[in-house]
Amino acid sequence: MEFKLENLVRENLRNLKPYTSLRDSQNFDAPVFLEANENPFGEYNRYPDSTQKKLKEKLSELKNINPKNLFIGNGSDELIDLIIKAFCEPKKDEILVMNPSFVMYSFYAKINDNKVNSLELDENFQIDKEDFLQKIQNENLKVLFLCSPNNPTGNELDDLEFFIENFSGIVVLDEAYIEFSSRKSAISWLAKYPNLIVLHTLSKAYGMAGLRIGIGAASTEIATLMNTIKGPYNVNSLSQKIALEQLNDGKVFKENLEQILAEREFLKVQLNQLDFVKKIYPTEANFFLIKVENPIEIYEFLLAQNILTSLRHPQIENALRINVGSKEENQKLIESLKNYKK
Repeated sequence: MEFKLENLVRENLRNLKPYTSLRDSQNFDAPVFLEANENPFGEYNRYPDSTQKKLKEKLSELKNINPKNLFIGNGSDELIDLIIKAFCEPKKDEILVMNPSFVMYSFYAKINDNKVNSLELDENFQIDKEDFLQKIQNENLKVLFLCSPNNPTGNELDDLEFFIENFSGIVVLDEAYIEFSSRKSAISWLAKYPNLIVLHTLSKAYGMAGLRIGIGAASTEIATLMNTIKGPYNVNSLSQKIALEQLNDGKVFKENLEQILAEREFLKVQLNQLDFVKKIYPTEANFFLIKVENPIEIYEFLLAQNILTSLRHPQIENALRINVGSKEENQKLIESLKNYKK
């Protein structure tokens, strides 16, 4: 069946015109800005570029994609919210998510008054295909959220294309941790799957969580829609400026990524030597999900030493999620865990 985006977009948004900033829509020679009621004084007195043109150009270079296929948000959270608003009619349409997975898919669906359906992951944190094929018979499903590598489990999903090919609505593949993975990004699949949206972020591997920059990649049709319904100045000037500076320094990113991957291996070896660690789940992210004895006790023991981890029990039985820190942080963690039973 031929994919037609207009059949999925909410009717009230189909003819919506984007907010257009005069200065961002044209080029001017030595302009005098008197059109936006700004203060003429101050270091950051001007509104940011609402189109994020320079940032998109840099990202398109790094990700080998046309800038017209990109949309940028105030963190991936904003993009998740926008996607649900674009395709899901409140009180009518529904979304499909993995469980366990990133909680914000369900959070924004509930805010927008859309029902959430779940695919319960198996013991290997994979999607059961028969369950998936049964669930997608629901005609009210409009958006499928996949997360790979998955948070909080850390693993890659098997046979991702099966789920994209068999879902008739919009498929959102959240690749927040893709830089830590051995798998290549699904951005290269966009030409093949017009219903696919791939989400990336500068928060994880790029170390810019404080800048709040989420990246969406999709067909030009979908990207245009997202750029139409987003807020006009949703990424501030400082975030755009600092992100560009850091993205231009690819050497630092590469060195930091290599160090995180090396520390990931260090942590794996060290955690395996602790007798109360019963299982370390496979990970393609910058964190481990581990099964332990007495998860609440261990969590509170670490917290008392100002070491913050993520308690996933009871949703994932006896599980803690621990992300890879700096060399010093990882050593402090291991030393503390070695003292746990002393």
